[in-house]
Amino acid sequence: LEEEYGYIRISQFQSSTGSSLQRKIELLIDEIGMPLRGLVLDLRNNPGGTLDGAIRVSDLFLTDGIIVSTRGRAPNSTNTFLAKGRDLLNGAPLVVLVNRGSASASEIVAGALQDHGRALILGTRTFGKGSVQSILPMKNGAGLKLTTARYYTPKNRSIQAKGVVPDILSRNLQLSSKKSTSEIRESDLSSHLINKSEQGHSEKSADNSENLQEKDFEIGEALNILK
Repeated sequence: LEEEYGYIRISQFQSSTGSSLQRKIELLIDEIGMPLRGLVLDLRNNPGGTLDGAIRVSDLFLTDGIIVSTRGRAPNSTNTFLAKGRDLLNGAPLVVLVNRGSASASEIVAGALQDHGRALILGTRTFGKGSVQSILPMKNGAGLKLTTARYYTPKNRSIQAKGVVPDILSRNLQLSSKKSTSEIRESDLSSHLINKSEQGHSEKSADNSENLQEKDFEIGEALNILK
């Protein structure tokens, strides 16, 4: 986003997401030649995925403690998953972006980092999918999906039907693409007379120079929080 401040978006969680995220963070650090001063982790509209992926991602930022636990009626449905003691950012600030489209594995990551005080959560309340489904094989080759347990955050909060409430709530703002009359220039008018000395140059470079944090209000706000 700016020098020493990174941005990474995860669109869904798979078993390889943790190792992929680790490589991307290491690449960012190599690019700037020094440790990151802060990172924005974007989980907006991420519907979830594998539990293993969520655990591995959370573990990249936590040094100890519980990441998530599952509890149900059957004894074998009770499990606790612990951090392994590594933090790729070495304690640098972390902001996680979420919204109502952030579900399941996204909520596990956001809840774990929030409960440990490792990250500030910015956005709107998440979807609230905190249940564990198990597939039971049937004799005819079919499968029966049953809800067998609930997810609990490190502070023993159930995500189910409640979601994760961000530390900083943002309104559902959209940046207007329309320009006011005071912002309109000759170059904005259709069929305007082109300056031959600048033909084929300025417009493309101007579009590319607009930063991600200027296009997206919440990313810009996250960067302000990090700084």
